[in-house]
Amino acid sequence: MSRFTPAELADRLGSGLLSFPVTHFTADLAFDGPAYRDNIARLGKYEVAGLFAAGGTGEFFSLTPAEVDAVVRAAVESAPEGTPILAPAGYGTATAVALAQAAEAAGADGILLFPPYLTEASQDGLVAHVQAVCAATSLGVIVYSRANAKYAPQTVATLAATCPTLIGFKDGVGDVESITRIHALVGERLTYIGGLPTAETFALPYLELGVTTYSSAIFNILPEFALDFYAAVRAGERDTVRRLLAEVVLPYTEIRDRKAGYAVSIVKAGMTVTGHPAGPVRPPLTDLSEAETAELATIVGGRA
Repeated sequence: MSRFTPAELADRLGSGLLSFPVTHFTADLAFDGPAYRDNIARLGKYEVAGLFAAGGTGEFFSLTPAEVDAVVRAAVESAPEGTPILAPAGYGTATAVALAQAAEAAGADGILLFPPYLTEASQDGLVAHVQAVCAATSLGVIVYSRANAKYAPQTVATLAATCPTLIGFKDGVGDVESITRIHALVGERLTYIGGLPTAETFALPYLELGVTTYSSAIFNILPEFALDFYAAVRAGERDTVRRLLAEVVLPYTEIRDRKAGYAVSIVKAGMTVTGHPAGPVRPPLTDLSEAETAELATIVGGRA
């Protein structure tokens, strides 16, 4: 059973920094449960508002349903008391429902609903998809707007009105006008989460739109830096934010942008250079080259 009601979870998530822990793999690409558990315990010691197990940075797209369940259970069992664990749901509607129900049985506190697999969908289809998942679990659900599931403002308003357990909207598109319209229609009914790659880049302008939190991949590598950055954003310390962007975030994103999929790969490389190796990424992702990893080490190594 979740330790949070949907309303309690929404309040908690909107109050602080969020993160997607990587999923640890062995050299032969099997799930490394002991290393993953140790890392969840490490990250949970910090003042983080929630951890998303087996999320995008956790390579959800490369995990089998049985592996997703194993990762979620490991996160629930390893996180310190009071740290919310959110689990993924996705692919087709039937699979998303099954994953949401499995997550609830595993003791997760909420669900992040990823886009449907492969096919495009109408807005009516997305409404039916989300409604089915929300009806299948008592957990709070966050929709992730990205790729082939870009939720229009009126669609979000319809879902907020018809799904009591829908608690959040995570933006992975970057359409400022759309977010503004969603906030105008829905107000504080939902918690708004920044979900673009390396969300620190957008954190300050998004705060003006009502997006009070974001998921930080950098938190995996430099948790104290990520928390200091978030505190500067929330305090409106623009000079500090710009300095930290210039010193770490923007050089980091320059490496990230060199190859598709590096938004995940660079996190695992960063964990290696900061003394917390998590193994390789699974295909179809590719790891950073040795030269790129060395370059990353010069950016983050002194702050570990």
